[in-house]
Amino acid sequence: MIESVVIDSLKRKFNHMKTELDEKGLRYWAASEALELGHGGIRAVVRATGLGEMTVRRGCNQLRQERPSDDSGKRRVRKQGGGRKPLIEHDSQLVSALDAPTTRGDPMSPLRWTCKSTRRLAKALTDQGHEVSHTKVSQLLFDLDYSLQSTRKNLEERLILIVMLNFAT
Repeated sequence: MIESVVIDSLKRKFNHMKTELDEKGLRYWAASEALELGHGGIRAVVRATGLGEMTVRRGCNQLRQERPSDDSGKRRVRKQGGGRKPLIEHDSQLVSALDAPTTRGDPMSPLRWTCKSTRRLAKALTDQGHEVSHTKVSQLLFDLDYSLQSTRKNLEERLILIVMLNFAT
């Protein structure tokens, strides 16, 4: 038999959760609690919540049978396509405006960088009429394979430069 302290705890949890969960969510929550309690758990959850015993048993069976899907067991709450649209969909010229004046490096080379900070780039784009934050600028630069620092000459290039300067004198 489950202690009354546990039943009171379940009752408090249930009162907090019942307004936030739909029918399936409540059934799964109750089943989860019942399975966690072990022997006598279903009866304790029924006493604490007022849900039907068959409802809790059905939830236990569903939890035992279900395997996590590819999306980690999460189910959609919103319709597909809900939420804010990407900024690039609203402002198609944003990427070309970001790419134009501040690019360094060979455009054919995979290594490109910018000398300006993301905040300065965001301010310049905002002045041009593109509403964008510095974090979005950083994301766009990352997607475009930019580096925020110019490349450094490696030791070998420095040695060649020194030898050439010494040879010229």
